[in-house]
Amino acid sequence: MRPIQIVPLAGLPEVRPGDDLAALLLAALRGAGLRLEEGDLLVLAQKIVSKAEGRYLRLSEVEPSPEAAEIARRDGRDPRLVEAVLRESNEVIVASQRALIVEHRSGAVCAHGGVDRSNVAEGEDAVLLLPEDPDASARRLREALARESGVRPAILIADTQGRAFRRGVVGVAIGCAGVRPVVDLRGVRDRAGRPLEITQVAQADELAAAASLAMGQAAEGVPAVLIRGAPLRPGEEPARSLYRTKAEDLFRH
Repeated sequence: MRPIQIVPLAGLPEVRPGDDLAALLLAALRGAGLRLEEGDLLVLAQKIVSKAEGRYLRLSEVEPSPEAAEIARRDGRDPRLVEAVLRESNEVIVASQRALIVEHRSGAVCAHGGVDRSNVAEGEDAVLLLPEDPDASARRLREALARESGVRPAILIADTQGRAFRRGVVGVAIGCAGVRPVVDLRGVRDRAGRPLEITQVAQADELAAAASLAMGQAAEGVPAVLIRGAPLRPGEEPARSLYRTKAEDLFRH
């Protein structure tokens, strides 16, 4: 098995709306003395994709709905921020002083619907939303890199999320292109010859978590990582295939 390399791409500038992410990534690779190779995977922090796509919202321009105002009054939150979360959501799962957990429009269940203020330099009242369609963002970036470099790497867009019954956040994939999000091993035999019955590997999340080690979670300034040598299972399924439907969700019944 080839060694797996996880290479942080330092030196990326602060990303602004309209920036060409493909060009910025290729410049960062050159700065690190690297060129894209077939089989490479690039993992991008969700924030730089959202910033390039201009996914900012100014709370000063948000008019809270009656539902947002009631949740904010009861739970001690900013009603404008609650309204921003509601606009990004299909459904509120938990709303309390401790947490505001929703089903995002993509189908992901997450805190605050991905609405975030951290590492946002657009003013005190600005928040950043998730990309409109992270899978489409990943596909566009993959094709742009192919046009400019002649190599079509796999792409993951990563965010950090908590998990039921476990403390802390980990990197997860919210958008992907060229890599299979879930690898179904049911029916494959283990070393003892027994067929696996329930094992499905969240390949995209494992790769996102590996990249998250190099990215960090605070002020590290490393929003992109090259993973080389990983035994990728290629595929074109969207990252949204990772999300359980309500019928499969063991924690909402």
